[in-house]
Amino acid sequence: MARKRPDEAGVVSQVKNPELVHTRRRQIVDASVRLFIEKGFHKTPTRRIAEAVGFSIGSLYEYVSSKDDVLYLVCDAIHDEIETGIHRDIAREKQGLDGLEAAIGVYIRVCDTMADHLQLIYQETASLSKKWRRRVLESEVRITNIFVERIEQAVDEGTLAPMEPSSVELLAHTIMVIGHMWAFRRWFLKGRYTLEGYIAFQTRFILAAAREGGAPSAGAGPGPDQHAGNPSSMHWRQP
Repeated sequence: MARKRPDEAGVVSQVKNPELVHTRRRQIVDASVRLFIEKGFHKTPTRRIAEAVGFSIGSLYEYVSSKDDVLYLVCDAIHDEIETGIHRDIAREKQGLDGLEAAIGVYIRVCDTMADHLQLIYQETASLSKKWRRRVLESEVRITNIFVERIEQAVDEGTLAPMEPSSVELLAHTIMVIGHMWAFRRWFLKGRYTLEGYIAFQTRFILAAAREGGAPSAGAGPGPDQHAGNPSSMHWRQP
């Protein structure tokens, strides 16, 4: 058996060819996303994942060490696709308040496209080991920082009133939740609102809060490490 080595994501592999590892893991992720959305993580046996990719169980475990690794790679790939979609579609030439407004619309549209994937992350992240769960939460914060930067840019340019850093962060997290809301509550919202109508309403809501200087100053709360040890406080399951 070849000696295991860590790859860039921290998931170990017995295979030494990085390009082959990337290709095979992409296949594993694509198959697993479909299965996890359809059946759920716990009801999908590792054998079924291997069959969907066209691997034997032994071949599958050359690229991952456990089913936990597979779930982490799925969550990481989903976050990467969301982040890439936001960066790709944001109009770079727009600055200040216009740039923030454009970013909100782009983000909610990405959430609409990836609604099933977002729901998968929120339903199954609690099943991850503490190490991988912390990584997933760090990815959430990284995406949130896209909006932190947009808000700070608008403040620096004078198109938004100055606000405390805690207010900037809370406003950015509110934008994230509004995007998730469209994905999680679609069973209700899509029967009553168009996507563009939802974007227009929520953008007005966010910009009104931003013009008032954001949210109230917040006291210290638990950090990512504390949340990682208490996943029930972070995740909500759609009824």
